Amino acid sequence: MHDIIDNIDAVHDYVGVMQIGDFIADRKTSDACERCLQRITEAVIKIGEDRMAEIAPNIPARAIRGMGNMLRHEYDAIDLRYIFTTIERDLPPLRAACEAALKDVP
Repeated sequence: MHDIIDNIDAVHDYVGVMQIGDFIADRKTSDACERCLQRITEAVIKIGEDRMAEIAPNIPARAIRGMGNMLRHEYDAIDLRYIFTTIERDLPPLRAACEAALKDVP
């Protein structure tokens, strides 16, 4: 979960207050974010679907795995608007869920 949080923080550091057009135009940032998302998907896979369902019940682990597959195998067809939306909409609740789960660990 620490890897997930660290990579989400890195993505938000890279993106900052960028708007979608700036994100699409900035290849370094979009590439860096894609790599962080790939690491996040790998961490989720290692944690497992059942445990992730406990940690973040509103974020389907299968969808995260699907994004990982897209990043690895369909990289030539990635829509950066989808990546940007994922960063803005999906990463904050995933980070919050991981933070909460870590607080519950004795």
